[in-house]
Amino acid sequence: MKITLAPGDALIIADVQNDFLPGGNLGVPAGDAIIPVLNRYIRLFRARSLPVFSTRDWHPPGHCSFTEQGGPWPPHCIAGTAGGAFPSSLELPPDAHIISKGTDREKEAYSGFEETDLNALLNSSGARRLFIGGLTAEYCVRSSVEDAIRKRYAVVVLKDAIKAIGGNSSLAHSLEEMERPGAVTADFDSLA
Repeated sequence: MKITLAPGDALIIADVQNDFLPGGNLGVPAGDAIIPVLNRYIRLFRARSLPVFSTRDWHPPGHCSFTEQGGPWPPHCIAGTAGGAFPSSLELPPDAHIISKGTDREKEAYSGFEETDLNALLNSSGARRLFIGGLTAEYCVRSSVEDAIRKRYAVVVLKDAIKAIGGNSSLAHSLEEMERPGAVTADFDSLA
């Protein structure tokens, strides 16, 4: 089934940051493989004058999600560090909307909507349908998709532009979990 891009569509790239790429503090296996695919989506959305958003973990040192504080994760994506930066290979346009999350030391935030201005920015841009890719399928992508559906957006998960920290079986399970509340999945060749 072809999906035709139209006004009201927006691209959201979830947490493609150095610490989530191979070699990073919380590297996703083959996480870097989605970057060329995401770049194709970015170029397509830009060619149609559709907005591009990118979320990022932007944690303070000592964030509650870090193992040293009793959390489940090694320190990662600390604000202002190389690990928190977007990789140079990700072709984010200069006018991309950057959404920082997880900035409160005492609160975890997987969703790009959690205590950010993402929803307000989407509303002001007239977005009604969101195309979401990035890292990781089980956590930040899934949480963002679920929140977007709760906020009444139509959601398309870009299945060729996401990876799971738990590998392919975890990716398949995450896609099912996102489809259950109403997300649809697509790949680059599905878009027109």
